[in-house]
Amino acid sequence: MKRRTLLSLVPLAALALMTGCKPEEPKAGGDATGATKPADATKPAGGDGKKIKVVFIPKNVGNPYFDAIAKGMKEVCEKEGAEFSMTGPAQAEATNQISYIKDEVQRGANVICIAANSIDALNGTLDEIRAKGVKVVTVDADLTGNETHRDVGIFATDFSKFGATILETMGKGINYEGEVAILSATSDAPNQKLWVEQMNAAWKDPKYAKMPLVATVFGDDKPEKSATEMEGLLTKFPNLKGVIAPTTVGVSAAAKVAQQRGVYPGGPNAKNGGVRVFGLGLPNQMRSFIKDGVTPEIMLWSPVDMGTVSAYVCLALAKGEAKAEKGQKIKVGAMGEREIGELNKIMVADPTIFTKDNVDKFDF
Repeated sequence: MKRRTLLSLVPLAALALMTGCKPEEPKAGGDATGATKPADATKPAGGDGKKIKVVFIPKNVGNPYFDAIAKGMKEVCEKEGAEFSMTGPAQAEATNQISYIKDEVQRGANVICIAANSIDALNGTLDEIRAKGVKVVTVDADLTGNETHRDVGIFATDFSKFGATILETMGKGINYEGEVAILSATSDAPNQKLWVEQMNAAWKDPKYAKMPLVATVFGDDKPEKSATEMEGLLTKFPNLKGVIAPTTVGVSAAAKVAQQRGVYPGGPNAKNGGVRVFGLGLPNQMRSFIKDGVTPEIMLWSPVDMGTVSAYVCLALAKGEAKAEKGQKIKVGAMGEREIGELNKIMVADPTIFTKDNVDKFDF
């Protein structure tokens, strides 16, 4: 697997670095090997005149959702005079982020902001870098049940009942009747795992008795695999009425397959009213599907706003302007301020429901 580092929102081609045979001089602040010395865990970053370095490690690179989060972070860091970069694995797998965490700390990162691919696989690594003074902020995907291994978690909204909300949206959309499937990201992704568990629990409600769950499949947050899984669902379950995809990659892939095969409501190959797709999606990606009726509605929060809040929190912690403690209030620019709550969580805003009536009002 090739490693890709994103220093902006647009993926950059890998640059081959050519060096001569002369031994490299030790770098300032480093040792004889040129490695950067760990930060003093007792001192705030940026106090020596150096720019604070914030690194965002998403679940996987090349994902428009995380690109949007990075956009918000980059804008704030540039405004505040901090360095920002995004880097991460090509595949969203449990342990793939570990080497990126270690490498970026070696390069002098003061804050690691990460959308965790696992609730526990990263804990040891995060403990090591925090002991060196590096701040750890999770965004979008937390270390659920292991929150003590990071400083603060940034979330779009209260996810404690989000799975049930998505299921209810589906129920209303298909009149609580018909076979339903779930197309998730990965089985280890904290948010996905939580939401699927919540949906399964909510399914016990009698109002969903005529809406059986026939399958749960995983597209690994890859467009191609998600599309393949959707194709499989349509083939295996010809009476399928709805698909829930609580992932921006999965929902767009599922909608595209339904549109291309003409099985959406009103489509040329629709049976029993057609197949509807629901879930979490970006308005720019889903606009045509919403207008065509493939996805009657989708929901999401602003990932750019999540990035904005995340960046301000990262900088406040790094500068020592705020502590990672419940009750601490942090200024987040034009968005006002946010307070650290239980388990050191910060909520950004409520999600927005996108329909054909309002989707053109949004651009992200």
